[in-house]
Amino acid sequence: MKKLILATAVMAAFAASVAQAEDKKPDNEVSFNADVVTDYRYRGISQSRREAAVQGGADYVNNPTGIYVGTWLSTIKWTQDAGGSGTVEWDVYAGKKGQITKDVSYDVGVLTYVYPSNSLHPNNANTTEIYGQLGFGPAYVKYSHAVTNLFGFNDSKNSGYLDVGANVDVVGGYVVNLHAGHQNVKHNGAASYSDYKIGVSKDYGIVAASLAFIGTNADKVAYASPYNGKFLGKNMLVASVSKTF
Repeated sequence: MKKLILATAVMAAFAASVAQAEDKKPDNEVSFNADVVTDYRYRGISQSRREAAVQGGADYVNNPTGIYVGTWLSTIKWTQDAGGSGTVEWDVYAGKKGQITKDVSYDVGVLTYVYPSNSLHPNNANTTEIYGQLGFGPAYVKYSHAVTNLFGFNDSKNSGYLDVGANVDVVGGYVVNLHAGHQNVKHNGAASYSDYKIGVSKDYGIVAASLAFIGTNADKVAYASPYNGKFLGKNMLVASVSKTF
């Protein structure tokens, strides 16, 4: 009996060590992602004229330090509709994330939105923001601060966006996605607004899918498409299919 107990203990210890080895992340990780969305919404406002968009990106993270860099691209239409040119948004970002306590995480960094050849005057659409986020289990609060003019708005440096939300695991691998935000556009009161999202997502292994109801109280004149007059902050359902590899 003693030999059986000892053998069982050894096997349990071996299994635990194997599990820890499998759970341990490598020091350096690179991942890629691709998405198709029925409407590219950013902070509640359509960037693709309420039409479909194709997106993709790549990320590198150094797990021991939490330092990361990444890039992401999406097809867009708003720069053309605003009188400029270009059909792509290219984001470049870097930051650091980690744990403050077991249940509280942080994420700080800088993000630059590049709109190649956007040709918008007098203010270029390119924008840089610094951001900070605190996570509390499935919930988070994040603030982004523009250190340049914001997306071509005149005299809008120091605009800010407050974002609160949660991604809550429920039954069957489904995740409920909740978000509320407020965009303050400095010296452009008519362009300031709030937005929200209520959605559900699930990773099916081959792909992940999501469906969300997105709404805003944005001004219907300030955020009307110059191309066809459609309100770009209209409340509507948005679906996406994505793959990370």
